[in-house]
Amino acid sequence: MTPMAEALTPSGTTGTTGHLLASLQPLLREWLPRQRWFAGKGRPVTGFTPLAATELLPCEGRLGLYHLLLRVHQPPVLGAPPHPGDCYQLLIGVREALPPRLAPALIGHVTRGPLAGRTVYEALYDPRPAEVLLEALRTQARIGGLRFERDRRQEIRDGLVARLMTAEQSNSSIVYGDTFILKLLRRVVPGVNPDLELPLALARAGCARVPAPTAWLHAELDAQSYALAVLQPFVSGASDGWELALRELAKGEDFVAEARALGRATAEVHSALAQALPTVTLGQAQLRLLVDGMTERLEAAVQAVPALRPYESGLRSAFTALAGLAAEGRTWTAQRIHGDLHLGQCLRPPSGPWSLIDFEGEPARPLAERRLPQPAVRDIAGMLRSFDYAALSASPPAPQWAHGCRAAYCSGYADVTGRDPRTDPVLLRAYETDKAIYEVVYEARHRPDWLPVPLSAVRRLSLPDQEARS
Repeated sequence: MTPMAEALTPSGTTGTTGHLLASLQPLLREWLPRQRWFAGKGRPVTGFTPLAATELLPCEGRLGLYHLLLRVHQPPVLGAPPHPGDCYQLLIGVREALPPRLAPALIGHVTRGPLAGRTVYEALYDPRPAEVLLEALRTQARIGGLRFERDRRQEIRDGLVARLMTAEQSNSSIVYGDTFILKLLRRVVPGVNPDLELPLALARAGCARVPAPTAWLHAELDAQSYALAVLQPFVSGASDGWELALRELAKGEDFVAEARALGRATAEVHSALAQALPTVTLGQAQLRLLVDGMTERLEAAVQAVPALRPYESGLRSAFTALAGLAAEGRTWTAQRIHGDLHLGQCLRPPSGPWSLIDFEGEPARPLAERRLPQPAVRDIAGMLRSFDYAALSASPPAPQWAHGCRAAYCSGYADVTGRDPRTDPVLLRAYETDKAIYEVVYEARHRPDWLPVPLSAVRRLSLPDQEARS
């Protein structure tokens, strides 16, 4: 591989980047909003500002490859403060014509500018550009503002065949053979990304529950660093926890042993993070801010989803109870956590222990917020809600299945830490309530057919009697 070490001058109107972007703009306006990972759906794209454009393969040959960091401009959300626009990472392939196998990757045919007469496409569908990325990581390339880094203690073999994983969420992933998986972050912000920071910290702490990063890509732009991609060992043949749980449900099998093992895995990760990174004590002032945030989210949710109104008072009591304990002088420890833990973030190989993946946190949250220490019970609440989702998505629904999994998961957590999360019911209820309220809003907006699942939890969590909630 001989990538051109050329960072095209960031300019929206002049220079090479300006001409390149002008030729791509009409196509990207149509293509971007159709992508699963594009966060600004429902609002038109009004323009782009390039942060960086880097030519990874020269376009003089049969195949060209551009790496772009583009700020995308859209009308503001009604009632929201002005926003400069989200920045997205794009890998644009260039060919004279696309072979049939790449038809799903088509972005469009360029009619003007330096790429006139060429076809541009989503390069990650194409093994050759994907191999360029792996080779750059292997050789620790420096290309323009792009910095390809690696852990030299881990070998990266060449010749690994690349394939794009099609079941994507907010990012994109490429698997190389059965050896590595490269996660490319799509919506990027400057700063330390926990999806790299936390696995590196866990690797240093010797925690084997999280695949240790092998290599990573970041960009240095205007004295700011953007995390762009992380390469980790691929857990071959693994099922994620959601798939595995649904299979067991379909067979009428319980999931208790797996749930307990998953509780132990979660506790091991939390313990390692608490040892590797600073912890803090949350007193009355910090808990007041936490409760205020939960209460504000409840109030906004009730306005957005009227089905919540009958339960508002009961749900609010979950937060006032927590505030009451804080006022009495109760404190809690906060630490770095996963931040978005659910069954789909856990991998179980055919033989071997559970692994936890995807430490990015909730992508919609500001990066600074995602990096704040938080009570570990927030992760636990997310997993408990995930058991409910699995059980209530089954046909017929199996609430007792979820009850057994929830109990086993908490018991497994206690096996490692000596602390059962159920012995702190007020904090656990507050976080599970906050999560269920978030789910109600999400489902009402995106998947109305799923709304009964979190509403079932809302009814349970709004009850004042702990036994009725368990």
